Amino acid sequence: MLDEVVEALQPKPGSIIVDGTAGAGGHSRAIAERVGNDGRVIAFDRDARMIELARRAVEGLPVDLVHRPYSELVDELDARAVTAIDGVVLDLGLSSDQLAWEDRGFSFAADGPLDMRFDRDDGPTAADLVNSLSAEELANLIFEYGEERYSRRVARRIVEARKLERITTTARLAELVRSSIPGKWGPIDPATRTFQALRIAVNRELDHLDRFLETIAERLKPGARVAIISFHSLEDRKVKWAFREDPRLEPLTRKPLTARAEETNANPRSRSAKLRVAERCQEPTGTPNPKPGKTYR
Repeated sequence: MLDEVVEALQPKPGSIIVDGTAGAGGHSRAIAERVGNDGRVIAFDRDARMIELARRAVEGLPVDLVHRPYSELVDELDARAVTAIDGVVLDLGLSSDQLAWEDRGFSFAADGPLDMRFDRDDGPTAADLVNSLSAEELANLIFEYGEERYSRRVARRIVEARKLERITTTARLAELVRSSIPGKWGPIDPATRTFQALRIAVNRELDHLDRFLETIAERLKPGARVAIISFHSLEDRKVKWAFREDPRLEPLTRKPLTARAEETNANPRSRSAKLRVAERCQEPTGTPNPKPGKTYR
């Protein structure tokens, strides 16, 4: 949703914009071309490999790439003596590049190690969780983050299997999940929800989003905008309520924007994308916003 993000943020020459999820650098590049040499894009990513991809995309443009999570935005701005910014974008979820890297374990399309960490130097892997959590803990995790109705069946099957051998690969985990789901498969592979749940848990994705939503308004200039693309209902609900309840923010999207038909045809994953936008109020009202405000399109 590149065009929608640029339209929402309305970057101007000389602006300082944060891209909290640099990915392969698409948003950073488009925004940097608009802020010009007098402006700056500060682009974050937890994945060092994605930082290198982004570096090639933004070469020659006013972009600073930062290898740290977007939840630490305030700390990074303090270190740079930047007191306020003109806008920020988050494109949550997983990039197509990460899905394609078999050694990262994000996808079951090809067999690989069960890792799933954005930052490979940080925290336990998906294999660590699968092989250490109790059946109840696994079931709760898969149900909460993956919204898998058969989470208890999946968890029991995993626990039984690991008694014989440690589960270390994506193919083995996908096989166990599929064998736990009754009935015929639909268009979505039954392993998808469990893999999603583990990825969210491994990377503490909702914790990072919560911290960002709690702190971002204080660093936005009056009139500055925050645009967030989410791919999961849990993320979208958090963004919706944060935009509504923070008296410093005015929601600009009554309903989330979705990808245009041309984009969904080219990239089917974009069908799940939901974009919400809010603007920093000129003055806090002192009371929560009772409902979404004006729309910008």
